[in-house]
Amino acid sequence: MYILLSQKDNELYIGYTNDIQRRFREHTQSQVSATKHRLPLRLIHYEVFINLQDAKARETFLKSGFGHNQLKSKLKYTLKCATSDVAR
Repeated sequence: MYILLSQKDNELYIGYTNDIQRRFREHTQSQVSATKHRLPLRLIHYEVFINLQDAKARETFLKSGFGHNQLKSKLKYTLKCATSDVAR
């Protein structure tokens, strides 16, 4: 499960994969329709699960209102720094 931050619009993208390096490369090479218009992207968080269902459940939770708010709270300093980096 991974989280990307768009440096263009400061929005998050939450996804899961079994190969994070390949998937990040696909994102940065505009091969993912959901993020190709939001480049550049930064990988700001990832979690490793040994079970696909657990990764999917975590992704679903983080995309929910409560989960998204929890995530923003957990990453508040990362997001604050990233936002100030974009402003420069």
